[in-house]
Amino acid sequence: MITVGVEAESGAVRVGGVVREHRASRWSVLALLCFSLLLIAVDATVLHIAVPALTAALEPSAVQLLWIIDVYSLVVAPLLVTFGTLGDRFGRRPFVLAGYVVFGVASLSAAFAGSAGALIVSRAVLGVGGAMIMPATLSIIRQVFTDRRERAIALGVWSAVAAAGAAVGPLIGGVLVEHLWWGAVFLINVPVLAVVLPVAVRILPASPRRTGQRWDALSAALSTLGILAVAFGLKEAGYGHAMGRGVSGVVFLAGAGLLVWFVRRQRRLAFPLLDLGLFRQRGFATGVGCVLLSIFALVGLELMLAQYLQLVLGLSPLEAAVRMLPLMLAAIAGGLAAAHVLQRAGLRATVSGGLALTALSLAPVLTWGAEPHETMLTVCFAGIGFGVEVALLAASDTIMASVSESRAGGAAAIEETAYELGAGLGIAVLGTITTMVYAPALGTVPGVPGPLMGEARESLAAAAHAARRTGGAPGAELMDAARAAFVTALHSTVLVSLALLAVTAVAVAVLIPRPAPPPAAEEPERVPV
Repeated sequence: MITVGVEAESGAVRVGGVVREHRASRWSVLALLCFSLLLIAVDATVLHIAVPALTAALEPSAVQLLWIIDVYSLVVAPLLVTFGTLGDRFGRRPFVLAGYVVFGVASLSAAFAGSAGALIVSRAVLGVGGAMIMPATLSIIRQVFTDRRERAIALGVWSAVAAAGAAVGPLIGGVLVEHLWWGAVFLINVPVLAVVLPVAVRILPASPRRTGQRWDALSAALSTLGILAVAFGLKEAGYGHAMGRGVSGVVFLAGAGLLVWFVRRQRRLAFPLLDLGLFRQRGFATGVGCVLLSIFALVGLELMLAQYLQLVLGLSPLEAAVRMLPLMLAAIAGGLAAAHVLQRAGLRATVSGGLALTALSLAPVLTWGAEPHETMLTVCFAGIGFGVEVALLAASDTIMASVSESRAGGAAAIEETAYELGAGLGIAVLGTITTMVYAPALGTVPGVPGPLMGEARESLAAAAHAARRTGGAPGAELMDAARAAFVTALHSTVLVSLALLAVTAVAVAVLIPRPAPPPAAEEPERVPV
C-alpha cells in the first residue's frame, strides 16, 4: 500500500516513504497568497465610494457610519497577533483555509444586511476571517522564499497587491454601486472564494508545527480586548454629550490598562505571545512605527477624498472611482519599483523619501475648494500612491529581515497589526476630527427644518440626504453650505496628516541605523617567484 503525506517542515510530498518536492512552485504559492490578500485589501476600502448610497439606504448615524467602515480594520488588528502565533504553533495552512470559509459566510451576511447594526456585525465577522488569512501571507512568503533578493521581489509584489487592493476597492465599489446596489460590494466575494478555496487546498504548503511551545490564551484575550477598547475610546471621544465622552474615556483607560498588563505578562512568560525583544532593534521598531503612522495618515484621508469627489465635486460613484485610478496605478508601480529603489538608495533614503513625496503630494489639497481641478488631482493621487508604497515596502523588508523563519508569523502579525490598526484609527480619528470641524462650520440654513438641520450636521452624506428631502432653494442652499463646511474640515485633516508624515519621515531618517560597512578584504599574500 502506498502512503502519501506532507512533510511538516518542508511542505514536500511523501509518497511511499520517498520525499518529493511539492509540485506548486514558490511563485504559484505567491500568486495564491496575493490573490487572497487582494480580497482582504479590497474589503478595507470598497465602501469608501459606497458611502452616499449606503447612507441613503440604511440611514446610519455619523458614529454608525464610521463603525461600518472601520470596524473591519479594528477587528482585524487585535486578532492578527493571535492568529499569527497560532499559525506558528499549529501550522498556517489550516487557518488560511478556515479563514476563507469565515470570510465567505460573512460576505454573504453583509450583502443582505437590513440595518446599520447588522452590517456592523457582519463587517466585524469579516474582520475575523481576514485576521485568519493575513498573517500567513507574509509568513508563508518568508517560508518559501529563502533567498533575500527573491524575497524582496516577492515582498514588492505582495506590497503592490496590497496597495492595488486598497486602491481598486473604490473602483470596484463605484462600478457595483452604480449598476447594482451597495450590497453587491460584498456579494462579489462569494463566487471568488468558491474558486480560491479548492486551489488553496491543493497548493498551499504545510508549515512547521511548534507544539512544544505553550500558547497563552490570557495574553491573546488581553491584547484583543485592550486594542479594541483603546480604539473604541479614541473613536467615540469626539461624539456625544459629556456623559458619552466620559464613558469613552473610561473605556480608553481600561483598554490601556489591559495593554499594560499584556506587556508585563509577556516579559514574564517563557514563551510569550508577542516577542517584545524584537522592539529593542531600532530598525524593527522604526519600521513598525512607519507602517502605523503612514497608514493612519493615508487611509482616513482616502475616505474623505472619496466623499469630496462625489458630494463636493458632484461626480457619480463610477466617475469618482475612475478619478482615483492614478492612486492605484502609482501604488502598483511603487510596490514593484521599491525593491530596486531600496537596493540603490538604501533603507533610510527610501523610507524618508517615500514619506516626503507623500506629504508633498498631499499639500495642494489645502488650496482646494468646490471647483474642479482634474490635472492637479491626478498628480496628487499619483504622488501619494507611489510615495507611500515605496516607504511601506522598505519598512516591510526591514521588519521581515529582522526575524528568523520560526518567528516570521509573529513578526508578520506585528506588521499587519500596525497596518490595520493604522487604517482603523486613521478612519476613526481623522473621521472624528472631520466631524468635529464640519458640524460647527455648518450654520443654520433658512427654510430647512430643525430635525433635518441636525441630520445634516452628522456628515456630508447625511447632508446630501437631508437636502434631497428638503428640496427647492433651501435644499440647494443647504448642500452648498455643507460642501463649504466639509472642505474646511478636509483641510484640517490634511494638516494633521501632513504633520504625521513629516514627523515619521524625520524619525526614520534619525532612528533607522546606518548599515555597517562591509569588512575590508584582506590583501592577498604575495608569494615571491
